[in-house]
Amino acid sequence: MTARDGPQDRYKAVWLIFFILGLGTLLPWNFFMTAREYFISRLKDPEETSHVRNQTGKATFTPSYLQSVFDNFMTLCAMVPLLIFTCLNSFIHQRIPQQIRISGSLVAIGLVFLVTAIMVKVPMDPLPFFVFTMISIVFINSFGAILQSSLFGLAGLLPVSYTAPIMSGQGLAGTFAALAMIFSIAIGAQQPESFIGYFTTACVTIVLAIVSYVVLPHMDFFRYYSMKDKTEYRVYNAELETKRDLIKKDENGMEQNNSKIIPIHNPDEQPSVIAIFKKLWVLALSVCFVFTVTIGVFPAITAKVSTVLGEGNKWGLYFIPVSCFLLFNVFDWTGRSLTALFTWPGMDSCLLPVMVVLRVIFVPLFMLCNVTPRYYLPVVFSHDAWYIVFMIFFSISNGYLASLCMCFGPKKVLVHEAETAGAVMAFFLSLGLALGAAVSFLVRILI
Repeated sequence: MTARDGPQDRYKAVWLIFFILGLGTLLPWNFFMTAREYFISRLKDPEETSHVRNQTGKATFTPSYLQSVFDNFMTLCAMVPLLIFTCLNSFIHQRIPQQIRISGSLVAIGLVFLVTAIMVKVPMDPLPFFVFTMISIVFINSFGAILQSSLFGLAGLLPVSYTAPIMSGQGLAGTFAALAMIFSIAIGAQQPESFIGYFTTACVTIVLAIVSYVVLPHMDFFRYYSMKDKTEYRVYNAELETKRDLIKKDENGMEQNNSKIIPIHNPDEQPSVIAIFKKLWVLALSVCFVFTVTIGVFPAITAKVSTVLGEGNKWGLYFIPVSCFLLFNVFDWTGRSLTALFTWPGMDSCLLPVMVVLRVIFVPLFMLCNVTPRYYLPVVFSHDAWYIVFMIFFSISNGYLASLCMCFGPKKVLVHEAETAGAVMAFFLSLGLALGAAVSFLVRILI
């Protein structure tokens, strides 16, 4: 093995660890969302509901109100911390070691889910439970933002193909959540106690991610790439000192040779976020636009499409869980995983941003499906088959293009800037999610 070639990733162990870490970033939150019915049921209080008529003159939070605003507050408490803390991580990662950021975030999320699982057995009034749940959502997404951003930064130090397993793991997390939703419908799980399994599964996944992260620094392949910049710098410094000593001893005076020695980066220097953004702004805006389009219609619009084949049969019950959530997550995962096999178009190709912009066509296509209720637009694609075809291309393009952008981003900069570049890309990914959530309200009004 030569220093130039570097060690090999034996048994794809490092790739698998990044896959598990990617799974660990989103699986807990996806299971949290899947348990929506549990949270809604805990906000119902028959005793307080019966006294609402006697308190009509007083502005109070009633269970029915808390249930009606739960989804809105859940989205708000998820997206805002996600965006803010992803932005903060672009700067604090230069001051706080990535070991603390990643392991600390995993432990914090694990503790939140452990407390959430315990709270299933603890009786609480609707309002305190609502506040507790929203605080939990804020904590999960705050630490989740730091974790996700730090992971993309860490993957930026490795070859381009090692961002793909993070994206693939995140895609698989959504698939697991969708299958859990369908399984719950199939077995008719209505008791709150049945949701302990959701939170326990999330805790187990986080423990697995923590163990994987602890093992990661012991892998020769990872150690070689993560220390490559500093090693080269130290070797260079040693060689430079030797050359200077020789020059000083040269009686003929060869000081001008110093001008030919090109210094390389000092790893202790902090790279400029603005300078890095200028190098990868096309890819950053591309990944932002991908998720703006995706969240603009999924699930706000796609989950409101009604089937024309499920009237009077069980397909009506499974149509949205299968055709919307499961189909999206399976093909999104497929698209993310494809980047491990090939990366077309290339990093500097103009075709990549063009393909990203063309995805906007899915917005009117879904708007013209059988979305209910509707007030302005006609239904053009009423049959279920149209909706399913659109969903397949919509989800696979989302996974593939987003993963491609995230893989290429850190490779547009110098080695010592790769971690910051990964954090910047993660910020624009989160910005796309937040913008998409805002766009979804406008799209819904237009229908």
